[in-house]
Amino acid sequence: MKHSEITHKNLNWFKKETIEIQISLFNNQLELMKLIANQLFEDEVHQKAGEKYERESDQYSRWGSNPGSIKVGESRIKMQIPRLLNKETKKTESLSTYGKLREIETPSEELIKKVLYGLSQKNYGEVSKLGAESFGLSQSSISRRFIEESKKAIEEFEQRDLSNYDFIGLAIDGKYLKKRQVVIALGITTNGEKIPLGFIETTTENSTSIKGLLSNLIKRNFRFIEGILVIVDGATGLKKAVKETFGDYAIIQRCVWHKRENVVSYLPKEIQNTFRGKLQRAYSEPDYETAKRKLYETRIELEKINRSAANSLDEGLEETLTLHKLGLVEELGKSLMTSNIIENLNSQLGAYIKKVKHWSTSDMRARWVAASLLQIEQRMRRINNYEKLNLLRSAIKSQLKLEQEMVV
Repeated sequence: MKHSEITHKNLNWFKKETIEIQISLFNNQLELMKLIANQLFEDEVHQKAGEKYERESDQYSRWGSNPGSIKVGESRIKMQIPRLLNKETKKTESLSTYGKLREIETPSEELIKKVLYGLSQKNYGEVSKLGAESFGLSQSSISRRFIEESKKAIEEFEQRDLSNYDFIGLAIDGKYLKKRQVVIALGITTNGEKIPLGFIETTTENSTSIKGLLSNLIKRNFRFIEGILVIVDGATGLKKAVKETFGDYAIIQRCVWHKRENVVSYLPKEIQNTFRGKLQRAYSEPDYETAKRKLYETRIELEKINRSAANSLDEGLEETLTLHKLGLVEELGKSLMTSNIIENLNSQLGAYIKKVKHWSTSDMRARWVAASLLQIEQRMRRINNYEKLNLLRSAIKSQLKLEQEMVV
């Protein structure tokens, strides 16, 4: 068989097949890659050793083949790799094209994306319909590599130096993952970026462990001495940890959404929406005194209907009015008066995590959370009105009586 026939025999075979088979092979990237790889190998062998069964070149001879493999995505295709004998050195040589194909690796970032988006063990295994085993497609190999890459992700996440960020806010909230709670810290920079900073497996009531989380941020150079606004849902453990860690440099903003829902949960369903509206209108008032007066008027009404609801409104009321006292409700209230800023992150995290049907270890949970947070971070938008965050820095410094930087 002449070289012109050998060179294109694989692809010509493909082109002669029916459209149904061509489409099937197109969907089966592994089979196509095997055809192309064989084509590259045969081209190099012909170039160096000449036509098969005819006079060979003066420098090389064909010398059988060895078992080998090439990587396609996260899969490895088993192949027979031709060998050449160098007549001058009397040694066998590998094909340069084989070496180049062996160097090709799917970037770690791409693998993590595929697994988190669900294109992994189950779905990725379905790519090869014509015999996964014969083409080296292994679900277990995908799993092993994801474990390796996600370990790198958690190391990167937990050791990231935070000194290059100028933080003005910090949101802390818990997310349940299959009955286990993970508490996440989300930083807000002065230019409006949202940066996932750390997480621990604990409850929001455990102030000791949360204090450990916050202390770890400080060890990684989280700066807060110019004042920091900390948004929480009202859990006592969170507040205690914040006060013990940041001291007089932190101002707590309790989530007004959680406060509103806690209050109306004590009421009969038929009047819940009425009081939701009253509380929402009160919190929407930009002036601190006006908002507080309307909340107390609503409290008087609640006292007559349900004493527990009134007491719920009393608890931590001043902390729900922090942004009012800073005079920035109109500018930044939409973003910073509720924990929605981190709830959105938790929602995206849940979309990734729900793909896992069984958590075998705490390490597995941590790897998935870290890999997911790093992916989510890349798509997070700046907060609304981030241009006004310089006003928040000035207001916090004034409230906490911190020294203002001199503007020249």
